[in-house]
Amino acid sequence: MRVLGINAIFHDPSAAVIVDGRVIAAAEEERFSRRKHGKRPVPFSAWELPELSAAWCLAEAGLRPGDLDAVAYSFDPDLCRDPAESGIHDPWDHLRVDYARRAPQFLATALPGLDPEQVRFVPHHVAHAASAGLSVDGPSAVLVLDGRGESASHLAGAYRDGRLETFRSQELPHSLGLLYEDLTRHLGFMHSSDEYKVMALASYGKPKFIGLLRELVRATGDGGFVVERIDWDALAKARTADGEMTEAHADLASSVQIRLEEVLLDLARWTYEASGGLKTLTMAGGTALNCVANARIAAEGPFERVWVQPAAGDAGTALGAALAVTQQHIPFGTAALGRGWSDDELEAELKRAAVPYERPGSIAAAAAEVLAGNGIVAWYQGRSEYGPRALGHRSLLAHPGDQHTQTRMNDVKGREQFRPIAPMVRAERFGDIFEGVYPSPYMLFVHKVKPEWRDRIPAVTHVDGTARVQTVHTDTEPLVAEMLAEFERRTGLPVVVNTSLNTAGRPMVDTPREALELFGSAPVDLLAIGPFAVHRKQVFGEAR
Repeated sequence: MRVLGINAIFHDPSAAVIVDGRVIAAAEEERFSRRKHGKRPVPFSAWELPELSAAWCLAEAGLRPGDLDAVAYSFDPDLCRDPAESGIHDPWDHLRVDYARRAPQFLATALPGLDPEQVRFVPHHVAHAASAGLSVDGPSAVLVLDGRGESASHLAGAYRDGRLETFRSQELPHSLGLLYEDLTRHLGFMHSSDEYKVMALASYGKPKFIGLLRELVRATGDGGFVVERIDWDALAKARTADGEMTEAHADLASSVQIRLEEVLLDLARWTYEASGGLKTLTMAGGTALNCVANARIAAEGPFERVWVQPAAGDAGTALGAALAVTQQHIPFGTAALGRGWSDDELEAELKRAAVPYERPGSIAAAAAEVLAGNGIVAWYQGRSEYGPRALGHRSLLAHPGDQHTQTRMNDVKGREQFRPIAPMVRAERFGDIFEGVYPSPYMLFVHKVKPEWRDRIPAVTHVDGTARVQTVHTDTEPLVAEMLAEFERRTGLPVVVNTSLNTAGRPMVDTPREALELFGSAPVDLLAIGPFAVHRKQVFGEAR
């Protein structure tokens, strides 16, 4: 069966293709269009399809549009209620529904040869659920939470033998995702984009408003929850994008973050009971990208295993919609589902750019040497990642032992200085340094840094003594594991800083040309692109 999955309706448009039980490709439109998140999350952008990523996915699978058995679209307009009934008071919301109804015709125009009758509408939260529950072997409970779908903001259920049983959904306007989005906007950040900044800021505050939030945001005991109106200005004055960040702002972020964690724990416990005590919980939806909450569910919840879809946000619904149509369990083996280039193609790009380069005996050792000397490495290897995390394919790497590395990296990327940077570590060394969920190959949980290591790796130890760890496994990421081993041999540190290969407000680097452009515009010491090394001092005739 050949199925193309499409997400287009809210934000992060994306495409994925499954052929005969194998995920061939999946990618976000932003990596092609170079517009962060693909488009703005507004109703009148619903018609913007992931045309470029869809065309690439089909080409990667060797398919033409007419070869498809189905196109799965991750939104079902027939499930939408009247805006007045849903409590979503957006005068333009009807446009989103109207555009969705016409999606088959839009898709047929964007992908000539496609039969509009092949398009199937998959409910938004079912697509989220399938992206998680059908990406693991065996039965699992599933919990989906985000801003909104057609008329709900949550789904609790279980997957058994490829079939979803829904236990509970929470109708709008009650939404934990929209609660966090509203706070994000109030704090001067971009909603549906910068929620991770609020999560980071929360560590700097105290939960001074938790009492009030426990009254206004609460689980109902039947698998649902209530989110009442919150007067944000009464708690902390609204901040503009360039305004001062105050202690009250951090305290508000801390309070909402902790209340979110508490309610999610209640929902997870209810889902466990409703599932009959299934051992595995799978999670998706934008709220599942809150790695602090995920870690708390794993530590305090009843499940033996918590697995979060790496592309948990709306981008993942392209894969989820396709999985829902196939009704197959296809274990998630790698997030490296995007574009990649051969060594010959990479070398041709380097020659076109007319930059001096070399091919060392080991690019991993060459990168480790630069890192050991406190240099910054742009690491461009293999296929790009599907989802928001850089996992050793499109990464910026640095030394974790220098206390100034966080400031340096945030300056390079143009980010706020309160933003943490994350570590990657070889799987076999994880337990020596960190405590928490293991394995953690997708950076979706926070972990405690053991006290004896906090001063040794200050760059990746957040203000609360935690780190968002990526465990690197030799069988799946041999080149990254080799680089880490070489770095440890030189420094005694088994950890390297890993952040995404981009600058603020831009999507992650995807093509070789984009990698060269970033290298040329930022103080990066080495571009490790495939097996080739491009040194800054050789290109610009100057040291860092």
